[in-house]
Amino acid sequence: MRKIYLLTLASVLYLITGTHTFSQNTVNALKIMEDIREGNNISYSGVTIKGGLDFTYRNSKEDKLGTHKWWDGSNTVNEEIEVEISFNNCTFEDDVLAYIHVDRSGYTFTADFEESVTFKNCDFKGKAMFKYSEFDEVVTFEGSKFNRENSFKYAEFDQNANFSSTMFDDDAIFKYTEFENGVSFNGAEFRESLNIKYLDVSGMFDIDRMEVEDDIDAKYTEINGESFTKYLYKSRKN
Repeated sequence: MRKIYLLTLASVLYLITGTHTFSQNTVNALKIMEDIREGNNISYSGVTIKGGLDFTYRNSKEDKLGTHKWWDGSNTVNEEIEVEISFNNCTFEDDVLAYIHVDRSGYTFTADFEESVTFKNCDFKGKAMFKYSEFDEVVTFEGSKFNRENSFKYAEFDQNANFSSTMFDDDAIFKYTEFENGVSFNGAEFRESLNIKYLDVSGMFDIDRMEVEDDIDAKYTEINGESFTKYLYKSRKN
């Protein structure tokens, strides 16, 4: 008897591109983490992600480390994400973490991203922590909403970064952040304070239509080698 095999569209795309593309309504974060570890590019659209998405893989590392002693050297445990990450119109019900500090053990877990990262029109219901992360390729958070604690403190963006039309319900932390090839905050809305103290930008710095309801801490901020105040003054003259 002749056997007939049916392949779903997602299966065909995976066989051709090596990318996991899903269309179901709900996805478990642990499944995403497993796929990343297996070297599969990640692409989701219009889904809700359940459970914490931990790019640091802390749980698989911490038990093996014991308690950090201050004389042991660095307490940072880094994870390299080597695949493309793409989320479009997705909702994250829990935390999205590329940074975790554990007081009990003394260790700090971080994640760097070697390929492009896309969180477009996404809704972060929990924390969104990218402190210390290094992004090697183009990054976009365009149109995304950050509802709770967030941090891009000390993050480094090697290529263009897009935060246009984002909305931050909590204080937005970009302290010590480095944008080496431009950044857009065009149309971004900050409903609390915006901390860009020591921010360093090279290239385009687009803040047209940006709104901040509370205060902006721009002390020691540099935009192409100039202070934030001087940048604003020149922009108004032009």
